[in-house]
Amino acid sequence: MCGIVGYVGSGSALEIVVAGLRRLEYRGYDSAGVALVADGDLWMRKRAGKIDVLEEALSAESPPDSSTGIGHTRWATHGGPTDSNAHPHISADGKVAIIHNGIIENFAELREELTEAGVHLTSETDSEVAAHLVALTLPDTGDDLAEAMRQVSRRLSGAFTLVAVDARRPDRIVGARRNSPLVVGIGDGEAFLASDVAAFIAHTRDAIELGQDQVVELTAGGVEVTDFYGEPVDTKPFTVDWDASAAEKGGYDLFMLKEIAEQPRAVADTMRGRIDRSGQLHLDDSRINDNELREIDKVVVIACGTAYHAGLVAKYAIEHWTRIPVEVELASEFRYRDPIVGRSTLVIAISQSGETMDTLMALRYAREQGARTLAICNTLGSTIPRESDAVLYTYAGPEIAVASTKAFLTQIVAAYLVGLYLAQVRGNMFGDEVRRILDQLADMPSKVDLVLDTVEDVRAIARELAEARAVLFIGRHVGFPVALEGALKLKELAYMHAEGFAAGELKHGPIALLEEGLPVVVVVPSPSSSAMLHDKIVSNIQEVRARGARTIVVAEEGDESVNSVADHIIRVPATPTLMQPLVATVPLQVFSCEMATVRGHDVDQPRNLAKSVTVE
Repeated sequence: MCGIVGYVGSGSALEIVVAGLRRLEYRGYDSAGVALVADGDLWMRKRAGKIDVLEEALSAESPPDSSTGIGHTRWATHGGPTDSNAHPHISADGKVAIIHNGIIENFAELREELTEAGVHLTSETDSEVAAHLVALTLPDTGDDLAEAMRQVSRRLSGAFTLVAVDARRPDRIVGARRNSPLVVGIGDGEAFLASDVAAFIAHTRDAIELGQDQVVELTAGGVEVTDFYGEPVDTKPFTVDWDASAAEKGGYDLFMLKEIAEQPRAVADTMRGRIDRSGQLHLDDSRINDNELREIDKVVVIACGTAYHAGLVAKYAIEHWTRIPVEVELASEFRYRDPIVGRSTLVIAISQSGETMDTLMALRYAREQGARTLAICNTLGSTIPRESDAVLYTYAGPEIAVASTKAFLTQIVAAYLVGLYLAQVRGNMFGDEVRRILDQLADMPSKVDLVLDTVEDVRAIARELAEARAVLFIGRHVGFPVALEGALKLKELAYMHAEGFAAGELKHGPIALLEEGLPVVVVVPSPSSSAMLHDKIVSNIQEVRARGARTIVVAEEGDESVNSVADHIIRVPATPTLMQPLVATVPLQVFSCEMATVRGHDVDQPRNLAKSVTVE
C-alpha cells in the first residue's frame, strides 16, 4: 500500500525518484507526486492516476535542477484519488513537504486543532496534518527538521511512515517510522529512503531498516538514527542479496509469495484504529445506528469464491457471539432463489475489489427488499462500499496475484470485528469479553509470522506430491471452510482436481474417492480448546489411513496424538478455536503455490481467471 522514495546526493533527484516510484508500482496506487528542493524553494507536482499521467505533466514543464527530492504513490484511504489528495502535501508557509504511508488515527482532532489555529487544509487526507504540524513545530526547534519530526511523531497515533524535506535545508531528508516499513539505502555520496529496497536497488544494495518508533536524518554524507525522544539507536545494516531485475516484486519470485509474506502486517492493519478512546469498537463509515442493529434478527453473508469461504468462517463466530442466525450465500445464487430478507436482516457483502458483479447485484437486490447492508472491502471508494449502509475496510493493501491470500485473512478479521461490534451494541458480550477476543486477534500477526518461518517444510511436501492426480481436504468446525479454501487454491493454481469436505461427511459418500496414495490434507482442531472435535477428526484420519490414502495433517504445536496417523505433519501455533483459520490457511496457500510452480504454471495469473470479476 503506497510507495515512498526519497533521495539526497549529487544526482538528478527527479530522475531517481520517478524511477524509484516506477519500481514500486507493484504495490498498487491511484495517484503519484514528487517534490524537489531547489534554490530555497519547494517545487511540487502531483496527479491522480498512474505515473504516466505524472510524467506527462512533468514533461510539459521545466522542473528545476535538484539533488534532493521525495516522491510518493498513493493508494487512497482517507479521501478519494484526486490531485489534491495525492502526495506530497505542503505546509501553509510553502516550506515543508511530507509524504506518508499508513493511517494517522487521531487526525480528526489534529485537523480541528489546526483549523482553530487558522491553518487552511486543502485535502481530505489524514496525511496533510503532518505537514502543517512539522512546519508549526520548526520554530520551537531552531529549525531542526529531525527534532520537529520527533515531536510531531510523538503526537501521532496509528501506523505511519513520514518523510519530510524543508526548503531551507536542501541538504537533508528526514523520515520517521511507526508500524509501517521504511528502509535507508547508503550509496557513495548519496542516500535513499524508501518503503521498499526495490526503489533504490539499481543504485545500492547497502541498506538499513529502521526499527519501530525511530527517526532518521539523511545527508549525502551520512545517516543519523534516533528514537522519538532523540536518543541514538544502534542500526542494523544489511546487504540486499537480489538485484534490480526482481525489484518489481520486492525481491520475491512471485506476487503471490510476496502477498503471503505480507499477511501479518495486513491483519494488523485491518485491526488498527478500530477502538475509540472509550474502548468501543467502531466501523469506518456507517449509516446504521445502534438501535437499528439491535433490531437485527438475521444476518446474511453474500460473497463469491475465497470471500465466500471467509463468510463461512465468520458464521461460526458471529452466531457464537451474537446468538443471531447467520446464512452464508453464494452471491451468484442469492437473488435467483427468492431469499427471505427484510428490514430486520443485515446483509454483509464481502468483496476484495468492491466491484464483484455477482455480489453487487445481490447487494442491490437485498437493498430493494429493505435489508440493511454492510460491506467488507479492500478498495476505498469502490461500488459495493458506496452502495452499502455501512463499510469496514480491510486495509490489506493492493493484492496483485489473482489467487487471494491476504484478502482472505483480512476478510475473516473484518467479519469478526463486525460480529464483535454487533455483540457490543446488542449487549450479548461485556466489554471485558470483547477486549479478550480483540487481544486474541492482536496476537495473530505474530503467530502468522511463526507459520511463515516454517514454510520450507510445506514446500518440500508439495514438491513430493507434485505428480498427484487429485488432493482432498477435510476439516471440522472452522476447519471445514479452511479445507474448502485450500482446495480452491489448488484448483486455481495447479489446475488439478481438489475437493474440500466436512470431515464428518466422509462416510456419507466422499470416502469412496479414497485410494492408495491419494493425498488428503486434514485441518485438525486444537486438542485443548476443541477436545471433542479433535478426537472425532483423529478418527477420520484413521479412516483415511485405513484405505491407503496419504495424510498431510495440519496440527498445532504440542499435539502429539496425530504423530502416529500422519504421513506428514505441518505444525501451526496453538490458538483459540475461532482463531485457527488465520494460521491454518497460510501453509495451504504455500502448498498450492509450490505445487503450481513445480508443475510449471503461471502462479500470479492462472489461466481463465481474472482478479476482479466484473460481469455476472
